[in-house]
Amino acid sequence: MKRILLFVATNIAVLVVMSVILSLLGVDRFLTRSGLNLPMLLVFSLVVGFTGSIISLLMSKSMAKWSTGARVIEAPANSTEHWLLETVGKLAQRAGIRMPEVAVYEGEPNAFATGAFKDSALVAVSTGLLQGMTKEEVEAVLGHEVAHIANGDMVTMTLIQGVVNTFVVFLSRVVGYFVDSALRRNNDNSGPGIGYMVTVMVCQVVFGIGASMIVAWFSRHREFRADAGSARLLGSPQPMMHALARLGGIPVSGLPQSMAAMGINDKPGFMELFSSHPPLEQRIAALRGQR
Repeated sequence: MKRILLFVATNIAVLVVMSVILSLLGVDRFLTRSGLNLPMLLVFSLVVGFTGSIISLLMSKSMAKWSTGARVIEAPANSTEHWLLETVGKLAQRAGIRMPEVAVYEGEPNAFATGAFKDSALVAVSTGLLQGMTKEEVEAVLGHEVAHIANGDMVTMTLIQGVVNTFVVFLSRVVGYFVDSALRRNNDNSGPGIGYMVTVMVCQVVFGIGASMIVAWFSRHREFRADAGSARLLGSPQPMMHALARLGGIPVSGLPQSMAAMGINDKPGFMELFSSHPPLEQRIAALRGQR
């Protein structure tokens, strides 16, 4: 969940900053006396939209380390870290990817994988996950994260984000143009007014939040693929089913409710549209169908 939120937040921030800079540099030449030059605006939107998502992807590993305080294991300090490196290495070999960086950070039960390239990714696990799960369950979660890397999910998400960014940039400027035209009415000044600038900034944030629902929808679907990937890497869906049940507080060993904090459970109601993970029950049912 945190990985997706960071990606989306960074992406929106990059879009806004790029828009301001490009406007100050006078790159918005799609505004003419006769109206909007839509083909030029579309090219501008494609450049800004995909640049924002690509920058977010390239920054994803550094942002994840910084936000969680993750410590990359270079030389194992104890038997747990040695086991982590050995297990991730084994799973990566099975998945056909290079050994990713492995990191540990303090926090509630959680794990994530990120990175711009399959062969230079990062897998990080929290101390809460290591302390609250059996080794078999942790291995299943690690398999899930390695499957994300092998499936190229971050790159695919970047492409989807680039497409929705393009629509966000395009539509925000179309709305800004019409709002500005309505405010100025008979003013012959061909340059964009304050109404245009304010409307574009507001629309980019609002449309960007809406676009994040599309990214979240894709994220929910890729979780099923990563669960299935974990089952293939371990040779059975049972360990991942147990890990999901334990994380969700579904009776396995009477874990406290705080174990559901991994971001695997959806929020009810409207917020479900922004959730990056489907409900635990659906994921366990999907894995059960593979047995």
